[in-house]
Order: sequence, then structure tokens, then C-alpha cells
Amino acid sequence: MRIVAPLAFLPGGWAPDVALEIAPDGTLLDVRPGASAADGELLDGPVLPGMPNLHSHAFQRAMAGSAERRSPDGDDFWTWREAMYALAAQLDPESLFALARDVYRAMLAAGYTAVAEFHYLHRDPAGAWYADKAAMSRALVVAAKEAGIAICLLPALYAHGDAGGAPLGARQRRFAAGVDDVLDIARTLRAEYAHDPDVVVGVCAHSLRAVTPAELRALIDGSPRDVPIHLHVAEQLREVEAVRAALGARPVAWLLAEHDVNARWCVVHATHLDDAERDALARSGAVAGLCPTTEANLGDGFFSLGPYLAAGGALGIGSDSNVSLAPAEELRWLEYGQRLVTRRRVVAATRPGDSAGETLYARAARGGALACGVRAGELRAGARADLIVLDDRVAPLAGAPPGELVDRYVFATDRPAVRHAMVRGRWRVRDGCCVR
Repeated sequence: MRIVAPLAFLPGGWAPDVALEIAPDGTLLDVRPGASAADGELLDGPVLPGMPNLHSHAFQRAMAGSAERRSPDGDDFWTWREAMYALAAQLDPESLFALARDVYRAMLAAGYTAVAEFHYLHRDPAGAWYADKAAMSRALVVAAKEAGIAICLLPALYAHGDAGGAPLGARQRRFAAGVDDVLDIARTLRAEYAHDPDVVVGVCAHSLRAVTPAELRALIDGSPRDVPIHLHVAEQLREVEAVRAALGARPVAWLLAEHDVNARWCVVHATHLDDAERDALARSGAVAGLCPTTEANLGDGFFSLGPYLAAGGALGIGSDSNVSLAPAEELRWLEYGQRLVTRRRVVAATRPGDSAGETLYARAARGGALACGVRAGELRAGARADLIVLDDRVAPLAGAPPGELVDRYVFATDRPAVRHAMVRGRWRVRDGCCVR
């Protein structure tokens, strides 16, 4: 199969008339600028690599906009959790499947072509295991297959209610999973989807609050050496202080000292880092998983983006609680948050002449692909044919010079701007509608 993009965003920047040759297995055999319309199906808009979504809790989409009334005692992340617990108590495999399928379809239509599902809703509402321990995890994988999006399923180790080994609370009983439980679920699903390139099964620890050092070590040692490892870390100041009291160090500092943190790790949020942690994380090769719309919604704070990028740090974006399903909005608020903090503009572009939108898009696509365990995020030979076609009929994309297309997409579009989306060589969105 060969398609021709009038413009394509390649690793070196925009190129005109790019022929993309796609193998039957959905990988790119060749990416060649300077093609003619006769070289394949001519696409009707500029092409970007698809954006991987490196952090999602699909079920939380059902409460988007439903926790915005002030409570008598004030509101923060910890009070929001109570509303999340109430929603979690209502779901079973069937309802989780239906909810996640719709969420994943919406992600595709918005421009995400892969999703890392950070999954801790393991047990039934009473806290008992389903007869099939992997039932809730499998519902998410099947939902992704139905939607047509690639998925990295991350069953979560969630054993404690706070740092230091505190017991889980009554409302967390659905989440309870030990090391053996998580490894069993992961092994089961890896065996079932061993030959499916659209399904990756990694592991995650919910956070350093929810696991002991010995449990985290056992989870890592019991997992294959090539699967992604994710965890929430340093999202809230209260969390930082609890971990420091229990482990004697700040969360990211402790993690880097105790583990071989490298490119298969995704450290989600990492909001509250000191400068030494930030720079060491950048050197490690791990991906910082940033979720600006959720971090804003929950009042988390701001990641230190400019110095992290200057230090060569890898990053990606996630929709997390799914209050927003638009990658452009995540990128926009990642940059805008930094502008508000620093009172400067164009923070993400570290060199004169660079574009903030292009820098963020390219780095988030590469980092997101790494965190999802897929060879994607760039239009190059050997990568998956995961791509989106922008609708350049939409203002202000219409008539934009190539050097402004990504900036206009990220910072200036206020209506859907993805015309088509392809996942591993198969069209999953055509003219804004999901197809199979």
C-alpha cells in the first residue's frame, strides 16, 4: 500500500509530496519526499505522526465535569478521590468495556493512535476477585480492539493506602492487588495477545505510597526486561512528604537511587521535583508522563518543563482522568502553564527559531511511543504507520504555511482538526468518523 501526503511532518521537519509505503504488517517500508500524485493514494491534508496517549484511566471519563461544586471543607486532589471512588464502585467488566470503547473511539477521532491504560480497578465492587482475575483488564483490551486503537495495558500493583505500608482503606478494596496478582494478570494477557502488535502488556505500581520497596522490587524482577514500567510519582506535595518520611528521600530521588530507571520507565506527573531530581530524571532516559488538563483540574501544580527539555529529558502526554481527550489541548496547556509560571513566551522551544508547537509535538510523540512500548511517534522507515491527516479546511489551518501548521494546530484550533487517523496501516478515522 502506498499513500502520498502533500505535506508530511518528518523527523527533520516538514517535507512536501511524501510517499509512504506501508507493508502488509502495518509498518512503514519507505518514506520518500519528492513523490508525484501517481505514486499512490493522494491524501487530502498534511500528515503528522499519530500521538500516543501515555496515561489514561478510561473509567474516569464518566465523571468528567461532575466534581466541580465546592464542598464545605474545601476541595483538592484528596477530596476529588472520594468522587472517583464512588464511580469506581459502580463498574463491572461489561460497563467498563462499553465506557472504555467509547472513550478510545473519541481518543482516535481526536488524534491519539495508541493509549497506555493505567489500570487498577481489578476486583468486584465488594472487593472479591472475579472468577477470571483478568476480567477487568481484558475488558479494556477488548475495548481498544473494538475501537481500533493500539493499547499498552498496565495492570497496577496497589497494595497499601499510604507510604510506609499503611493498609488500604475500605473504598480502595476494588484496587487491592499484590505482586503475584499483577504478574499473573500480565502473563495471562501476554499469552492471549502474544501475536497482536496492537497490544502491549507492561506493569505499573500505582505509586510509592501504594507499594513497599520490596513489593516494587519484586514486581520489576518478575516482569520481562523489555516491557514498560509506569508509576505515579510526586503528583502532590502531601505525597512527597509522606514518601520522604517513610523512605528517607524525595520520591524521584529515592527511585533513581534504588532502581535502574531507564527508557522503559514512565514517571507519571513528577510535578514536584527539586532541581537535582529534575536533571537526574532527564539524564536517566525515563519518560516524564505529563497530563496538563488533569493536573490543572486536580490542582497538582506545574512540571519544570524548560530546564527539563534543555537537559534533554524525554516526555509524553496523557489524558489521565479524561476531562479532555484532545492531544492539542494537552500540548497547549503544557506550554501555557509554563508561560504563566515564568511570565515568558515560547518556553518549550529551547533554540532561537524553533517552534514551541513543533518541539512539543515531536518530543511528545516520540516519548509517548517509548512509554507505550510501540515503534511509533515518527514517520520513518521501520516505524508503525500510525498517523493523522489534519483537516486544513478548518480555520486557522486553512492557508497556513508549513512552518506554522503545527503551531496553529496546537495553539489556535478550537474545533476538531483531525480529518483521518491511521493505526498500523489501517484507517480508523475517516472524515472525522471512526470506522472499522
